[in-house]
Amino acid sequence: MSNSKFGKFILFGALAGAAISLFDRATRQHMAKTTKDMAAEIGYYSKNRDVLMSKIQEKKEKYQSVYEQLAGDASYIKQQVEELKVLTPQVKEVVMNTKDAVVESKDEVKDIVQSAKEDITKK
Repeated sequence: MSNSKFGKFILFGALAGAAISLFDRATRQHMAKTTKDMAAEIGYYSKNRDVLMSKIQEKKEKYQSVYEQLAGDASYIKQQVEELKVLTPQVKEVVMNTKDAVVESKDEVKDIVQSAKEDITKK
């Protein structure tokens, strides 16, 4: 089992795929340009480490700000969910009480109307 060739074959397959893709002229040109650009960037940043450090610091601050914003949003959402958990039973109770009150008042109105009809028919 320690002689597993799976990882080796994956690596060889990736290298073979890369080599085959370089048969295409446009791919070769693109890879050459990308490699030259990358080498120039590495050379620039190796000579200007302060620029690199400031860019890294900017990115760090940006991601930290985004993280803090997301953490604040998550906290706010959690708070709202907790409030809903508390309010939902209360709202349900208010709705049920309102329904009962409406039904009771409807019955009272019917009784009043019925009583008024009876009074009118007696006269």
